[in-house]
Amino acid sequence: MKNLYLIVLLGTLIFTSSLVMAQDVITGIVKDESGQGLPGATVVEKGTSKYALTDIDGNFNIPAAKQFPFTIQINVTGFQQQEIEIYELTTEAVEVVLKTSNLLDEVVVIGYGEQKRKDITGSVASVPLEIKSQPVASVERLLQGSVAGAVVTQTSGQPGGGVSVQIRGNNSITAGSDPLYVIDGFPINNDYDLNDAGVTNGSKINPLSSISTVDIENIDVLKDASATAIYGSRGANGVVIITTKTGSKNKSSINYDAFYGTQKVIRTIPLLNAGQWWALRKDAAANSGKTVAIPNIAAYSLDTTGTGTDWQDAAFRTASQQSHNLSILSGSDKTRLAISGNYFKQNGILQNTDFRRFSARVNLDHQYNDRFRIFTSLNASNTKANVAPAAIVGNLLQTPPALPIYQDNGNFVVNSPFESALQNPINSLYNQLNETITNRFLGNISGEYTILEGLKAKVLVGADVVGNKQNRYLPSTTAEGQALSGNAIVGSIFTTNWLNENTLSFDKDIDDKNRVNAVVGFTAQTSQSKGAVAEAAGFATDAFEYNNLATGITNVAPRSVASEWALASYLGRVNYIFDDRYLFTFTLRADGSSRFGEGKKWGYFPSAAIGWNLNNEKFFQQFKKISLLKLRLSAGTTGNQSIPPYQSLSQLAYFRYNFSNTTVSGYAPNTVPNPNLGWEKTFQVDGGIDLGLFKNRISIIADYYYKRTTDLLLTRTVAGTSGLSNFYGGQASVVYQNIGEVSNQGIELYVNSQNTTGAFKWNTILIWAKNTNKILSLGQGVEQIIPVISAPSIAKVGYPLGSFIVYKTDGIIQQGDAALTPQQNKNPGGQKYKDINGDGVITQAGDRVVVSNQPGFTTGLTNTFNYKGFDLTVFFQASIGGKLYNENRANLELGTGYVNGSDVLLNRWTPTNTNTDVKAAYQDPAITISDRFIEDATYYRLKNISFGYTIPKSVLSRVNISSLRVYVSAQNAFTWTKYTGYDPEVSLNGQSLINKGVDSGVYPNNKSFQAGISLSF
Repeated sequence: MKNLYLIVLLGTLIFTSSLVMAQDVITGIVKDESGQGLPGATVVEKGTSKYALTDIDGNFNIPAAKQFPFTIQINVTGFQQQEIEIYELTTEAVEVVLKTSNLLDEVVVIGYGEQKRKDITGSVASVPLEIKSQPVASVERLLQGSVAGAVVTQTSGQPGGGVSVQIRGNNSITAGSDPLYVIDGFPINNDYDLNDAGVTNGSKINPLSSISTVDIENIDVLKDASATAIYGSRGANGVVIITTKTGSKNKSSINYDAFYGTQKVIRTIPLLNAGQWWALRKDAAANSGKTVAIPNIAAYSLDTTGTGTDWQDAAFRTASQQSHNLSILSGSDKTRLAISGNYFKQNGILQNTDFRRFSARVNLDHQYNDRFRIFTSLNASNTKANVAPAAIVGNLLQTPPALPIYQDNGNFVVNSPFESALQNPINSLYNQLNETITNRFLGNISGEYTILEGLKAKVLVGADVVGNKQNRYLPSTTAEGQALSGNAIVGSIFTTNWLNENTLSFDKDIDDKNRVNAVVGFTAQTSQSKGAVAEAAGFATDAFEYNNLATGITNVAPRSVASEWALASYLGRVNYIFDDRYLFTFTLRADGSSRFGEGKKWGYFPSAAIGWNLNNEKFFQQFKKISLLKLRLSAGTTGNQSIPPYQSLSQLAYFRYNFSNTTVSGYAPNTVPNPNLGWEKTFQVDGGIDLGLFKNRISIIADYYYKRTTDLLLTRTVAGTSGLSNFYGGQASVVYQNIGEVSNQGIELYVNSQNTTGAFKWNTILIWAKNTNKILSLGQGVEQIIPVISAPSIAKVGYPLGSFIVYKTDGIIQQGDAALTPQQNKNPGGQKYKDINGDGVITQAGDRVVVSNQPGFTTGLTNTFNYKGFDLTVFFQASIGGKLYNENRANLELGTGYVNGSDVLLNRWTPTNTNTDVKAAYQDPAITISDRFIEDATYYRLKNISFGYTIPKSVLSRVNISSLRVYVSAQNAFTWTKYTGYDPEVSLNGQSLINKGVDSGVYPNNKSFQAGISLSF
């Protein structure tokens, strides 16, 4: 009987417990404003670790709290967070309707703080979520076509290679022009010298390629002076603020993101085959009164009648690309933690080139108590790149197709036996060792203490430590290393960048109408770099490569460098908002830089801005369809200090002297001091409008700006009579001076339209921007700067930076025409040029014209479609009206027969083919720089197309997976352009912006296709 009683009691307890458990659950449904259920929404019991995810129809179940009332938070991407108070248990489902979030309600980072976009008085743009998901190697590429006013140019297709970014035009000429990047509060300049020990030959590796884009949460771009002045000396070129992911409160997840894809060169350039080239060679010799014969080479045979070698086909390949990212995001009520690791590998479309990255990140945000908070962001990475030699693309195009890749014995042909002794490019690609390895640690730790309500003090300490090691070996089996019997070079550079920031911030609603947000602070940053290079040649074997320099019989003097710079700053900003109608921002920053002369080290950078939310005025309430209308006006000054250290000082160089037939060592000045060297300053005015229509279903942001940069940090060549020279380069010495002025003015437009919001969602983002750049002055008495007389680039007053100076072609010399040409071939069939000054002869001084290369406008169009788990993103990007100087084409249309040529030479002038614009073949090895090779660089590009499917929650719940998305995507899938080079998105990456827009042997861009997966537990 006792046992029966226990059994009944136990059964009653179990039954009662099950009833309680069944009742202590809150059920509900999450919908959008159209009534459609929202899958994947996160429902969190506030203050606990309890959470649930909605199923495909928007339904959820979450355990009730032990005490009532309690609060649940509902979040889903693209919608505003909502909190619901639960007062009692009920059998009815809780219905939650989420409002669509819109651009104007977003919180964005503005530098030493954050604000809602509707309260911002400056010009700030954010990279959309749809663009951030693109599989790219470095973060700058996400700005292209997604941020109005940002012009992004890939300076090299080398994996991990260079990217040039200009925001609102080029302010400077010979000083740095890229924006400042702020990564989790740490400001860095994307200084390519950090990744360059001076050994690798070819494209420099992009320092920002060390950061995994999968870790990025937000990218905000500060463009006008009001937004950038808080960064003072480094804000003139814009500021890109990158925030990486952290964990969420009371929620944990394990995430795996991966993709695998292939890449191909976008297009190849049509060239002559072996038989066509040999005919050209004979034709050029005959027109020059000479003859040619086929060289008799014992090691291999030349093909002068067939197709010969397609060097492009041999060099380019279909290359793989893959990325794997594993992250753990976790959080409690007080702590948020994010840990991630990334592996990225991109094989280049040129043989034996690649880029590999390992990276790891830890972000920790801990609320120690009600007053004290600690935040730590740590990122470590290791990258390695095998770099294509600098001249390889030019060699691919110009090496005669009659030449085979291999000798009869199977060894590589070393070089061309013809007049232009080009190296075998395939031999160079496979056998040169040309690698760069970089280890980077970027991290900071900050503590924030709440002194009083709304008043916080914050101290941040951070470090950016970069170690770059480069190795190069030219074996004796290559043309480059043959004469030296092998050449080995190793180099390293180690840079440590320290940062300390101390800020005091105040953010409080004074009353119902007055709100103040302010920050003051002091920051200090210093950087030290040390590098060394060692070299040897003359090796008995290539087996050791660069690993045993002591065995080389020819030693080259080692080289070492050291440099240091420091920056101290005071900053302050006040944002005042009255009645959500009137907005005021005042900013002042003072920077002291070690790079400038005594008495010129400190620069002061003020700005002011006002905003007016007209939609909050009583008289405006009648306009029901206008949700937001804000007018903005700002003005301010920012600076630029991006020049090498010690330019205000006289520097010493090592020289050898001869005394009484004895060589002795000594030192002498090799630069001119400039104690008056000071800040380059940019003054900017911006007027903008933010407009929201139909409950912010349509958001429009438009800006007009004008920038004027004065006291340019411009280099001037020192006269040779000074006795000063660049010791290592043997070139004339240069000195930085504050001379010259440049202006930029433009219009920017951003439109975000939520076209449909029901079961089928369609969102459109359009950006459009036009910038006009003009050089206003180059100093007293200077109207133009031509850095290299044999190159097309010029800086000229009244024209945009990076213009071209060229002869104008005037058809082909026909029988009886005057021979108006500077070329050797003055006979019929030669190229004729326009006599600009009418003196009857063609000269550099009198007959060249300046041609602008800047685009008319840039634009981007992104459409995103979602329907029951399916998503499609289509992103078009275009640049209209720009020009490029196609130096590759100039070489390929030379028509000498010394090197290979373009297939347009098949239509060259001959006595029987006079109706053509292609000059006759002639052995004149000089290129005449003319407008023939300036091409329209307008292009329209399907930049990204991505199609994905998110598996329903009801399916995934059976296998304990919270979300799973699979997708396929394509980058640069289609390009529409008249440009005849590899790709119109190209620019020669030189030391200054004067020579931008020149296509000369740059590693080509690629198009790629990927399949990927995003998985969360």
